[in-house]
Amino acid sequence: MTDTALRDAALTSKAWPYEEARKLLKRYPDGKPGGAPVLFETGYGPSGLPHIGTFNEVLRTTMVRRAFETLSDQPTRLIAFSDDMDGLRKVPDNVPNGEMLAHYIGHPLTKVPDPFGKFESFAAHNNAMLREFLDRFGFDYEFASSTDYYGSGKFDDALRLVLRNYQGIMDVMLPTLRAERQATYSPVLPISPKTGIVLQVPIEVLDPETGMIAFTDSSDGKGGERIEQTIFGGKSKLQWKADWAMRWVALGVDYEMAGKDLIDSVTQSGKIARVLGGRPPEGFNYELFLDAKGEKISKTKGNGLSIEQWLTYGPDESLAFYIYREPKKAKALHLGLIPRAVDDYWQFRAAYADQPVEQRLGNPVHHIHNGPPPAETLPVTFGLLLNLVGVLREPTVEQVWGYLGNYVPNATAANWPALDALIGYAIAYVRDVAEKPVRRAPEGVEVAALQDLDAQLAAAGADASAEDLQNIVYEIGKAHFGKEALRDWFKALYGTLLGSSQGPRMGSFIALYGVENSRKLIAEALAKV
Repeated sequence: MTDTALRDAALTSKAWPYEEARKLLKRYPDGKPGGAPVLFETGYGPSGLPHIGTFNEVLRTTMVRRAFETLSDQPTRLIAFSDDMDGLRKVPDNVPNGEMLAHYIGHPLTKVPDPFGKFESFAAHNNAMLREFLDRFGFDYEFASSTDYYGSGKFDDALRLVLRNYQGIMDVMLPTLRAERQATYSPVLPISPKTGIVLQVPIEVLDPETGMIAFTDSSDGKGGERIEQTIFGGKSKLQWKADWAMRWVALGVDYEMAGKDLIDSVTQSGKIARVLGGRPPEGFNYELFLDAKGEKISKTKGNGLSIEQWLTYGPDESLAFYIYREPKKAKALHLGLIPRAVDDYWQFRAAYADQPVEQRLGNPVHHIHNGPPPAETLPVTFGLLLNLVGVLREPTVEQVWGYLGNYVPNATAANWPALDALIGYAIAYVRDVAEKPVRRAPEGVEVAALQDLDAQLAAAGADASAEDLQNIVYEIGKAHFGKEALRDWFKALYGTLLGSSQGPRMGSFIALYGVENSRKLIAEALAKV
């Protein structure tokens, strides 16, 4: 695939990263002024432990960035921005030392002690967790801290713009607020010099050039006191929508996506960016991830998956695959999705080599790997591995490899490194997540069918191929259940031999587990009759 052929195909590809990237081509048909890099941004609120929804934004934004680089020779940058100066609104449900955290409600997250006792602040802990994973996945990004940008003066010029255009910002925001909120709203949130709390109080602009404002500080409970102080040097931050707009203008952000729940915020922040003389970035609104109960995932509730949880039971690529697909469709996000995500990823990866360029650009693995995936194939499905591990009952990796020798040529970890990694994931998944198999006794016609299967497996011998074994299973099913009821036969095999409601292609499983071992499973099932 030549670069020219790739670019030509990308210009018309319907894959969503290319559709998004073409927005930036339209934004800068002649390149960004001065040859400046096209800037992508993702935002992160470190008020709770990072979950996959957080990682989602960086991954999807990176996919759009890479798609744009296919379409254009313009330079790019990606900033992962942490809103770590936000005040702590409530104590997350999934962290230790909640009583300690309760004393810091309202304080900037970088001033809240780390409940885990590992970092200088709660924000530093959560930022580190996010960065650790982004680094592990190999993202090309620049980390930015709200506390650093406000405190170091990097935002001072933009903050002057905010004060100069204070009334214009109020004119955007006040019509969107309830009457009682209008009375107290300010786009500027001063930090109390008495308590260190992020205050939500009306302010008076005294001098935009020096950043001086006045406000009443009652945060110590001792009555209101008029305070005059500058908003520079980390002594204030902006209210969310104004903050977002100011950041777009200050940094020159060209692309940022957001969840569907932030559509109104995107709209109002866009208006404020224009008041400040800037241009809102391109972007799109993705649907939200839901937990196993269909509820929105929340960092503070802790009802989503952490990055570490998914990666305990599935490889990076399976997570990236699940995140890539259907970004505008609400999707559940729980551990039960991992096996399907792993197998779907490998199925798309196997198809890639034989696809024409147009199909390759729509193949999720192209965006996961930023081009052709590694050449290694997978000789068995993850689902089949899970069934094998479930039958073996807490096997070692070495024991699983011993069984794979029945089915996989040159079955060693050195020859099949991806498969070796999947064995570890399969063992962990069966141990911690999968329902424990409960094999039921065969009933009615199932008894005779299993007896027939045992006899034909004995006749087939240990060297029978998976295809031959599948044909045996299929013909026995037709003979005992009829062609229209074959599904009942396979359900019977899964329920009596594997202890599950669904399972693998039985010929492949028998070849993998071994004919004699499979006959032992049949004998155990028939012994229950």
